[in-house]
Amino acid sequence: MQNHRRRPGAALLAIAATAAAAAAMVAALPVQAQGSTAEELAKYRQMLAEGNPAELWEAAGEELWKKPAGPKNVSLEQCDLGKGPGVTKGAYAELPRYFKDAGKVMDLEQRLAWCRVTLQGLTRAQATANPFSSPGKSSDIERLVSFIAGESRGVKINVQLSTPEEKKVYALGQKIFFYRGGAYDFACATCHAVDGQRIRLQDLPNLLHASGAQAAYTTWPAYRVSQGEVRTMQHRLYDCLRQQRFPEPDYGSDVITALTMFLAKNANGGTYDGPNLKR
Repeated sequence: MQNHRRRPGAALLAIAATAAAAAAMVAALPVQAQGSTAEELAKYRQMLAEGNPAELWEAAGEELWKKPAGPKNVSLEQCDLGKGPGVTKGAYAELPRYFKDAGKVMDLEQRLAWCRVTLQGLTRAQATANPFSSPGKSSDIERLVSFIAGESRGVKINVQLSTPEEKKVYALGQKIFFYRGGAYDFACATCHAVDGQRIRLQDLPNLLHASGAQAAYTTWPAYRVSQGEVRTMQHRLYDCLRQQRFPEPDYGSDVITALTMFLAKNANGGTYDGPNLKR
């Protein structure tokens, strides 16, 4: 990370300036004489890239990681994310994975909740409270996830199926990806198993191909400009299921972990570049 962690005021000013310029450009999209919509959106993301507000979430998440909290008044610095207690570098790029101490496969958000319970003494309800921020109500979880995910920036995704449990969860995630249901009789595959599909201005990657899975998976979590918040992979998949009119999964659901395992494994070899920026 750069000096923005020590100069949040300067970072905010830079972000505001680039966001204003980019917003003006996006507002002009309907009257652009040159270039496709996709090209203009790419320019928009590039304009914001140097002042991605997610940097502020990362800085806040690092503080939360190191801050003693909970009934035991300890930090999360001894939380084992799969590479040893307290090791954050490259951890996100290898998740989900099987954790012997918990006896199950976990994604990052499940593992964080487990650490907050076992290390800090919180109840599960306390550890998973307010997972998704809303106006006037920020989420510590989104900030912690932003920090940990950012620690894998530039690292290749390397999710393994080296245990029976990991193989079982991957297979479940694959089944969920193709399962049709809900009021629209949709599946994840309806939108994300064919090349060249779009919805409104958004290209829909084919998540069965390495290139599509890598392009999508390696950029979440991401700052959503339209929402003014960083959204995690749990939120992204929750929202997809909601839009399909499936029953809304509980936060930290094994269903979401299985789907994440399927997508992450498909993205193996891609270089992680998040938290990124989305419309």
